Amino acid sequence: MHRRLVPGFVTDTRMETDTRIVTFANGVVVHELIVDIDDTARRVAYAVVGGSMAPKHHHASMQVLAGIDGRSRFLWTIDVTPDELAGPIGEMADQGVRIMQETLRATPVPTDG
Repeated sequence: MHRRLVPGFVTDTRMETDTRIVTFANGVVVHELIVDIDDTARRVAYAVVGGSMAPKHHHASMQVLAGIDGRSRFLWTIDVTPDELAGPIGEMADQGVRIMQETLRATPVPTDG
């Protein structure tokens, strides 16, 4: 996620070669290896490979899917070990999704004409 999409949750993002450095408002910094970007599937896959929260294993994907009535659905899948990190990472993901929804709802939808 980018700070424009989740303001106040993500405070900084930057790329260093194939790794994205993300700083969160709570002070957590993660280094995300970009595994794949599939424009056709509207999907990005990444793995946390370092930073202040360094799980033993982390793989995640974010995908935008077609919804009902021209709307979209956002699917975020996260696989992490050790299990003790599932709670804190899940809470951060939930917070990020809530802020993303607020941001998108406040953004005007372009109209034809």
